[in-house]
Amino acid sequence: MKTLIIYASIHHGNTEKIARTIAAVLDADIVEAVNVGIGNLEEYDLIGFGSGIYGWKHHKSLLNLIDRLPNTNVGAFIYSTRGNLIRLVPLENYHKVARNSLLEKGFEIVGEFSCLGFDTSGPLRLVGGKNRGHPDERDLDDAREFAAGLKNGVRFTETMGS
Repeated sequence: MKTLIIYASIHHGNTEKIARTIAAVLDADIVEAVNVGIGNLEEYDLIGFGSGIYGWKHHKSLLNLIDRLPNTNVGAFIYSTRGNLIRLVPLENYHKVARNSLLEKGFEIVGEFSCLGFDTSGPLRLVGGKNRGHPDERDLDDAREFAAGLKNGVRFTETMGS
């Protein structure tokens, strides 16, 4: 299965760590969202889309890319890093915009993953941020487990990670 991981990692490299971890397990190509050549996507069987969460949704560069994609029937997974604990806001709320856009384009969502990331947005900058050290080794292990499941055809309907 030929796989591509697309990511937008803007501030601390949180999402890039997760993207590279998943890519290593899946032996996937990896590219930043702003560098994606849309015409090259048809050669992939599975595409991962991820970024940090900004204002309850993925980064605008990733969402803009999804909006420009042609209709397809390729498998996709969604991943993210976030400042809030998942039990405060359900994963489906964070991924809703990206998920709906991908489904409208004909992608089949085969899994979703999210974990904590170091966050210094807004007033958090004044106190040194929150979730320092995340994604940590446990988060990376969860990402590896998620990727191994994708590789083995396991469908994930819930998030993994902290």
